[in-house]
Amino acid sequence: MRLLLILKLPKMQRNATSPIVISCQNGSFKLATTRTVEPLCSVMAAASISRSAAPDAALEDYSIYSNLSDDQLLQLAIERSLTETHCSLTETTPQPSESPSRPNSLAQTTHPPGCSSHNPPDAQTAAHYSSPNPPEAKPPDLEEEPLFKAIREGDVGRVKELVMRPGTNLMLPSKPGWLAVHQAAWFGEDTCLRMLLSAQPGMINKRTVCGETPLLVATGTDHLGCVQVLLENGAKPDITNYDKETPLYRASERSNAAIVAELLNHGAEVNTRCSQGWTALQEAVLRNNVEICEMLLKAGAKHNLCNMYGISPLFTAAQSGQLATLRLLIKHGADINTQADDGATALYESAKNGHEEVVELLLSQKADANKPGRTGLLPLHIAAKRSSDIIVSMLIPATSKTRVRRTGISPLHLAAERNHDDMLEMLIEAGFDVNAQLSEDRSRLYADRRSTILYFSVINNNIDAVRLLLAAGADPNLDVFRPLMVAARHGCLQTITLLVEHGANINAAVPTHPTTFPAVYMFSMKYLPMFKFLLDHGGDARSCFDCMYGNQPHPPIKTIPSDRSELPETDQVALETELRRGVQFCEMISVSNISRWAGPIIDVLLDYVGHVTLCSRLMEHLDSYSEWSTIKEKAAPPRPLMHLCRLQILQLVGHRQLKRLPLPGGLIRFLQHLEMSLDDC
Repeated sequence: MRLLLILKLPKMQRNATSPIVISCQNGSFKLATTRTVEPLCSVMAAASISRSAAPDAALEDYSIYSNLSDDQLLQLAIERSLTETHCSLTETTPQPSESPSRPNSLAQTTHPPGCSSHNPPDAQTAAHYSSPNPPEAKPPDLEEEPLFKAIREGDVGRVKELVMRPGTNLMLPSKPGWLAVHQAAWFGEDTCLRMLLSAQPGMINKRTVCGETPLLVATGTDHLGCVQVLLENGAKPDITNYDKETPLYRASERSNAAIVAELLNHGAEVNTRCSQGWTALQEAVLRNNVEICEMLLKAGAKHNLCNMYGISPLFTAAQSGQLATLRLLIKHGADINTQADDGATALYESAKNGHEEVVELLLSQKADANKPGRTGLLPLHIAAKRSSDIIVSMLIPATSKTRVRRTGISPLHLAAERNHDDMLEMLIEAGFDVNAQLSEDRSRLYADRRSTILYFSVINNNIDAVRLLLAAGADPNLDVFRPLMVAARHGCLQTITLLVEHGANINAAVPTHPTTFPAVYMFSMKYLPMFKFLLDHGGDARSCFDCMYGNQPHPPIKTIPSDRSELPETDQVALETELRRGVQFCEMISVSNISRWAGPIIDVLLDYVGHVTLCSRLMEHLDSYSEWSTIKEKAAPPRPLMHLCRLQILQLVGHRQLKRLPLPGGLIRFLQHLEMSLDDC
């Protein structure tokens, strides 16, 4: 019988991107990943397994579990694969004090010493600008064999005794690849380390299963004495682990200047990149360690080397707000306008993260504020989006308004979208156009095809911003779907009042959804005070009674299918013709959630028209409720003479000019439909 079990490696195992495949046959296990092929039992077997077998023997069969059934073997494989890592080392916890803040970094997972310390980049993120390397924390959970236990406890005498004992094989690992020299380097036992190297010099550069030499282990645990012993005894300073991290890289990552100096004095290569393209200089920059940066630059470190995302050390300094190392890199001639692969500049990234001093320094060094990122936004846009007042004030004089227009979006749009009123005011005072419109491409990103800054403030129901924009000259009639209609849909009479006072066209139509009456009525008919306000200020009431069917029977109201292509060709033509004609008022008022208010709506409309004829559908609505019979009488001719005179005066003078007429206040109120009697004049 042969069983196949597929398990995912723990998240921290960066290099094993494929599942682990464990096969079980006749009591033996085999394990394979995309990186290496190892027997499962060599990783997880108990101490009773003979250690004479080579630790890196591939696909070697072990039969010590031959007395177990296949079900028992499968259960054992599952339990152990979930509790032990690929390197047969237990998961550890990083020391918070040793891990500097990394803006925009991935969620950091812990890792065992000797294994990869990188986290893979997020698949949904275009670029990561932070270091991927959390520091190590504690030693592996090694089996307590006498030699390894003596090293851990620092018992030099016991170590000497065991080393000198005949038959001791110092090249035999306690766990795959973990030799006594790794144990001594990890615990900082430099005396034991000297003793081990004296007895067996050949293991000085031996690597763990994850590729770490004793020197890399000692560097990762900040044991300067062990680093010195290893270098003095001929350890090669540039051997990397499987993530291509050198001891110099690890020392820079841990901000250990003494070890960095020791490695440089022994000829360590300064420009080696890890698997993600980071150099030792970039790690030192991220930690704002000027001392290490200076040592690396003097040793020949190149400040223009970029990681796999196109991020240079200067970009890293700007992005993380490391002012001291940024000054140092500028002093050494680093490119002030360096850009990442996604187009973001160092200035853009520092503005995005709110690093005011960094922005000030970059601008003082003539950094270009007019270079857009991948999304086309300039540093000013991103600062306005974040509402960084000080940064915006610095970027405004350095930003070309012409370049802003080319981006297809104004920083005012971003400030209005996020209700940053102070930012909105600052940008208006700086002279940015309050009537700037989104480009066609950017407008298309919104389902309502919004375009203006005013629209953003109205849809956010931000009355203060609406007032500010209108006072600055914002035109309320530029959007396809007017801000007035948005305000009516929200039921905000205060916003509607502001828009109408500043010239909003009450009778505007929506080209994509034509109607034979003002489109704003569709959103206001259920709110009679709002509906009356619109009529008082010039809303067209006459068009609500213009019906192509008149007293004749009306055809059934057709619903528009979501997929018109399913209709027969003749029906498609008829539907398109009807849509071009526009929806009639009597059809709109017949919608189920509006028809219950049909009587009061018609009653209000009759106050703003002269002699009109109610179509058969409107009559049906009025006949449906006995108390609405008076409304039919109101519509019957002749209409009152005073009412007709009021309509004639309004038509000749206009609603906006009524208050200027030399007439008594009561008459003015009558003309304004304020329900005042002429006896008050």
